Amino acid sequence: MRSEREQLGYNEEVDFMDLMRGLWKQKFLLVVTTLLTTLAAVIYAFMATPVYEARLFVKPPTQNDISQLNVGRNGEGERVTAKGVYESYLQNLQSELQRRAFFRDIYLPSLNEQARKGSQDELYSEFGKALQVRMVGPDAPNRYYVAVRATDPQLAATWAEKYVQTASDRAKRELIADAKADALIKAGNLKQSIFASRESARKQREDQIALLTEALKVARSVGLEKPPIISNTLSNEVSAGMDGALVYMRGSKALEAEIANLRSRTSDDPFITDLRSREEALTFYSNLEIKDSVFEVYRQDGGVEAPDRPIKPNKLLIIALGVIGGLFIGVVIAVMRGLTTRSKA
Repeated sequence: MRSEREQLGYNEEVDFMDLMRGLWKQKFLLVVTTLLTTLAAVIYAFMATPVYEARLFVKPPTQNDISQLNVGRNGEGERVTAKGVYESYLQNLQSELQRRAFFRDIYLPSLNEQARKGSQDELYSEFGKALQVRMVGPDAPNRYYVAVRATDPQLAATWAEKYVQTASDRAKRELIADAKADALIKAGNLKQSIFASRESARKQREDQIALLTEALKVARSVGLEKPPIISNTLSNEVSAGMDGALVYMRGSKALEAEIANLRSRTSDDPFITDLRSREEALTFYSNLEIKDSVFEVYRQDGGVEAPDRPIKPNKLLIIALGVIGGLFIGVVIAVMRGLTTRSKA
């Protein structure tokens, strides 16, 4: 058994040495294939169109940046927070609607006419590789960046700024629309409240006229034209209680004057509590206008500049792969030639 194992090891060593001798005999082939593939790799590395990547980082706004959105929001639960505004912005930044709009309005017009005639799905897939939105990392969950790849470094930087800004514009429009809708609801509630208060005041005046008319009939029936003169402490008690059943004690002249005054009143507004403050609030909410320039939905973290070094192609990696690939191809060819020669022999 031992001699058989020794024989196998010897045969393997002999085969390996034969293989190495065969490769050494074809060293010229190995050198040629390696040089050719390396030359092709070098040509590709230096002739391939360079691709540049620009990155723009964003982070949440401050509470001061979104303070204008809280104008007229007095309730604690109604106030808009910087976190909520930033979440709205991130939803637009990563939304498919935003990407499709940018693809249609910015990316496609930048292509030549021949490229635009290709498959839209393939073009959109290429666009998905050229523009990506990523979170910076788990240690900074609120920081995101937009990475844009293009053959023109200035174009990559411009597109990154454009994409971030168009997402901001879309988020601002949504927030302004929400603020206006909320203001219109408040204005409608105030309008209804004012109308109800005026109707209530009108009915109260009509009820008061009816009450005084009844009292006037009683005063006339007893011949009481003026309030009776009552001395001592009873005077205060009676004068303070000249309401309800004792209204007639005011006298017919006073009652007639008060009824005439109530009937001639053209408006009950001065007698309605807090009416003027509600009217001011109604005017404010009805005319509320928020400009997109008075608040921000994100803050840019650093500037964005045109990159000066391409990310592709990686010349050293391509040349190294060319050397390794050429050597591998040469070895395969040499082995195949050696096996063919041995088979013929």
